[in-house]
Amino acid sequence: MTKVAIVTGGSFGIGLAIVEKLLSQDYQVFNLDIAPSERGQFIHCDVSNVAQVNAAIAQITEKNKRIDVLVSNAGKHLSATIEETDEKTLDQLFSLNVKGAYAATKAVLPIMKAQNNGAIIFISSDQALVGKRNSFAYNLTKSALASMAKTTALDYAPNNIRANAVCPGTIETPLFHSAIDKYCEQSNADKATIVAEEAALQPLGRLGKAQEVAALVAFLVSDDASFITGSLQTIDGGYTAQ
Repeated sequence: MTKVAIVTGGSFGIGLAIVEKLLSQDYQVFNLDIAPSERGQFIHCDVSNVAQVNAAIAQITEKNKRIDVLVSNAGKHLSATIEETDEKTLDQLFSLNVKGAYAATKAVLPIMKAQNNGAIIFISSDQALVGKRNSFAYNLTKSALASMAKTTALDYAPNNIRANAVCPGTIETPLFHSAIDKYCEQSNADKATIVAEEAALQPLGRLGKAQEVAALVAFLVSDDASFITGSLQTIDGGYTAQ
């Protein structure tokens, strides 16, 4: 029987790499995103809208009668201190990064409980483990996802549903380049210099790749990881080991 996976925010970067990795392992993959993609089965969905998430996952469940994997990946970055973060911006970031994960997780749990099986991955960040400057709200949201992984793992272990958080460090993605471009516009810094400096901050001396994160996700949702739940899995080139 073909396994069914849902990836939120699967059109670019880490999400796209996860979609492609699961497709290569013969999953039927549904991508919930606002940006269209030809990889996987695309469903237009603003994951910050709970009603849209519920409708999309109900559609998937009705058609396939099973959901084996949820990867809650959709999110955005924000570089700002607490003083630079207004209430509207904070609400928007939480709606996408945290409420989106809440909505998707809550929607898949009934079918996973009925199956007595399932794997949920929250794409968190190394910022769930360490603080970084100019990252007040983003750090909050990623820490929240790490907490969701632990509480979900404990609450649904009796249902054989596993939940883990993947905590990437600095990964070279469109999101990374967008953040660097914005910083360079504000500071007049040279982008090549900033990218090289970011790479040098990592003990392994380079940026991570989206495909490396996808490989970790694929392992965690596989039967080979059947005794791993409630964990925060870092993939950061050694950054948080310092």
